[in-house]
Amino acid sequence: MFKRKIYQELIAWSKDPHRKPLIVRGARQVGKTTAIKQFGLNFKCFLHLNLEKKSHRNLFEGTDNPKQIIEDTALLLGIPLVPNSTLLFIDEIQNSPRAIAMLRYFYEEMPNIFVIAAGSLLESMLGEHISFPVGRVEYKSMHPCCFQEFLEATGKGLFIEAINNSRISHAIHQELINLFNRYALVGGMPEIVDRYSENNDIVALNKTYNELIVAYRGDVEKYSTRSSITQVIRMILNDGWQFSGQNIKFEHFANSAYKSREVGEAFRTLEKTMLLKLVYPVTSTTMPSIPNLRYTPKLIWLDSGLVNYCAQIQREYLFNSDLIDTWRGHAAEQIVAQELIALDYEVDKQQAYWTKPKSEAEVDFTYIYQGLIIPIEVKSGHNSHLKSIHQFINNANHDIAVRIWSGEFSVEDQKTQDGKAFRLVNLPFYMVSILPSILNKLI
Repeated sequence: MFKRKIYQELIAWSKDPHRKPLIVRGARQVGKTTAIKQFGLNFKCFLHLNLEKKSHRNLFEGTDNPKQIIEDTALLLGIPLVPNSTLLFIDEIQNSPRAIAMLRYFYEEMPNIFVIAAGSLLESMLGEHISFPVGRVEYKSMHPCCFQEFLEATGKGLFIEAINNSRISHAIHQELINLFNRYALVGGMPEIVDRYSENNDIVALNKTYNELIVAYRGDVEKYSTRSSITQVIRMILNDGWQFSGQNIKFEHFANSAYKSREVGEAFRTLEKTMLLKLVYPVTSTTMPSIPNLRYTPKLIWLDSGLVNYCAQIQREYLFNSDLIDTWRGHAAEQIVAQELIALDYEVDKQQAYWTKPKSEAEVDFTYIYQGLIIPIEVKSGHNSHLKSIHQFINNANHDIAVRIWSGEFSVEDQKTQDGKAFRLVNLPFYMVSILPSILNKLI
């Protein structure tokens, strides 16, 4: 299995003298357990508990003594403890509220023990069934594989250094565009990427896509205890994929009979599981960036490969050389949103688009960097007007805008229709992963 980028985040966490027990959040099947098990190889003693097992849950019952839990865990697993080199990994921790409560005692009484917890349905239970030890734990989120991880997994890792250094010739540019289009088609679910790397056969992946979707649908009853909302969630998981990258309305979503209130609750429940994001607009060009919930949100699912499979648009990728022309541009917005989300590991990181009140002006995404709201458009090369970008820049407190496209990288000096000078960053799809470093150089 290939290493994920979160591996370096875990290394940094382990070296922090002020570290707290870490909770890794993310949708199921995004690779949390595999990544943490790989990280566990750095320790002389790696204790892996899965709280779906009753014998493992029992370790946390009847005691508030973390030392006893560690000793009993080592005895149960038959692994000798090693001072200052023991990692306790508590998987599927949502199955034991008591185990979650115990995390604070590991922080307070056993700081020499490294503790990581994860759970595939943890997010849907936050604030409802489980109380977390506030101030005694820290969090990181994990997502499907980004493009650079896809390159590493498929034996194309040599391209990563060239991307990071922005040294891309015309010939290599076209190869990277082709590779990114394939990544957008396959998606970033680790099991899918791993199987694709074996034989590059797209058709052979459909069975695995189906297994993943069936697993998500099988969890519906765990997402909500209310039967009325459960039915709406099931409808969204059946029919909602075809609305990826689009603005949606809750009322009668997907031609259903459901009302706005229950559809909204169902979407917010699924958002907690990190299966999707509801991206609302901001109407300001300066901080603070506050989403306006009165506007319609844009629907972004966790993975483009699952979207392509469920919406049955895989063949469209074969007939369009430019990703922006695929599925009326929705495919490009979905995959760009994924890449932007994967730029960091903050939990509940806000994502937004921009719209100007009482006008048709709309910018596809915004990205906050060093206290500035950066507008991002996903546009093809022949659409050079960028009228919405111009309206944004006219009112912004900076002079930088980003266009993500299939063309080559460049930074152009331009002027808005009102005469304000600004710099337009033309960013190829495959370079979204280094957007922060590019902005750092410009700012």
